[in-house]
Amino acid sequence: AGVSDDSRTPGDSPLFGAFGIPGAAGISDPEKRTKSLNAELNNGRLAMMAIIGMFFQDGLTGSAWGDWENYVDSPLRAFESELGVQPPAGFWDPLGFTADGDAAAFRRRRYIELKHGRVAMFACLGYIVPEYYRWPGDLSPSLGLKFTDVPTGFAAFSKVPLSGWAQMIAFAGTVELFQYVDDPERAPGDFKNAGLLGVPNGFLRLSDEEARKKKLAAELANGRLAMMAIIGMFFQNGLTGTAWGDWAEYTASPLRAYENETGVQPPVGFWDPLGLSASGNNFDFQRRREVELKHGRVSMFATIGYIVPEYWRFPGFLCERYAAPIKFADMPNGLQAISKLPALGLFQIVLFAGLIETNVYNEQVNDEPGNYGAGFLGLRSVGIMNTGISDPEVRKKKLNAELANGRLAMMAIIGMFFQDGLTGSAWGDWSNYTDSPLRAFEGELGVQAPVG
Repeated sequence: AGVSDDSRTPGDSPLFGAFGIPGAAGISDPEKRTKSLNAELNNGRLAMMAIIGMFFQDGLTGSAWGDWENYVDSPLRAFESELGVQPPAGFWDPLGFTADGDAAAFRRRRYIELKHGRVAMFACLGYIVPEYYRWPGDLSPSLGLKFTDVPTGFAAFSKVPLSGWAQMIAFAGTVELFQYVDDPERAPGDFKNAGLLGVPNGFLRLSDEEARKKKLAAELANGRLAMMAIIGMFFQNGLTGTAWGDWAEYTASPLRAYENETGVQPPVGFWDPLGLSASGNNFDFQRRREVELKHGRVSMFATIGYIVPEYWRFPGFLCERYAAPIKFADMPNGLQAISKLPALGLFQIVLFAGLIETNVYNEQVNDEPGNYGAGFLGLRSVGIMNTGISDPEVRKKKLNAELANGRLAMMAIIGMFFQDGLTGSAWGDWSNYTDSPLRAFEGELGVQAPVG
């Protein structure tokens, strides 16, 4: 009864009316019918997503409505009430370390996390406190080394005597092996010999279970933050040679050679995501800057060349003595102009560009990329002499503007080429893109806002 009829719309059977009722009348108003069919398609798409979700939660929980309390087989249930499961992330395990539900492995990782977090918190304090306070007196009387003589951060490695390193290692080993010993009967990181704040043999302890849980959760969160912080401190200390990572002291960076160059401007600053300047090779940087400027200038001219002919063209003939004389008004805009331009015209353009490249703009002034002594806006090239911009700040601002506009123009002209090639129109009118296979279906049912 519901066999498809190729002469009718997909899903439309002559035996069924509105709502699929057998023998019922259909909707005669075409606009209303289209609207109702679109609604049916939308609701069907939503229902397909919904029923898959229902199947999934029903299969997991044994309940059609997927009550999480019923999903007792999940290995995550063993850890969802553990310390550290707190807003905003909740139970967060993107790498799936706990997917096997192994309680012993979870306990070992929690123990390691706590230990690393505690050490990282001490380490962060060790970076910060010496900037404001140091012990008075001698660190090593035999070597005449005072506490104030020891620098902060990595530089301290070179100042601490060998005996000092031995003492620190022996102390850490004693604490690890005899004072804070892991007890499998106690929670991870909970040591019998430590009281509040880890004071050895401390008599202060938290009796309120809720307050204790809150403090332990805070310790985990602070430890996680401290692990990130100390890694950042190590990184900036290693790069700059100072514990606080003053960028001004990072003189070894190859980027320092270019951070004051033209084109380094807000909001991006010095932006080199591909690391092309990481080698610090000044010749390569100068060559790339010259190429960037050249491409930017050509792109600005090309962008103007797309726009101006839409509003104004030279009067008269472009090529009067050719077999078929061509007027400027006869030349189409955009890529189509290539097919209209005579071979002699293309030769003239290539010859002109080559002469400019090899004889006019071929020598840089003061080794400045893109500066060929052509003056402001290149006017000297056409015989209009000018002294250029004498104010260094104004000149730098203008050169930055040229680079920024050139970068924008390179993006713009590529977009114009793309839409011109697709639609056959310099301005990319979609209605002209009749070759697109999508045009056959853009008026079909289900093509509607916001996706189309």
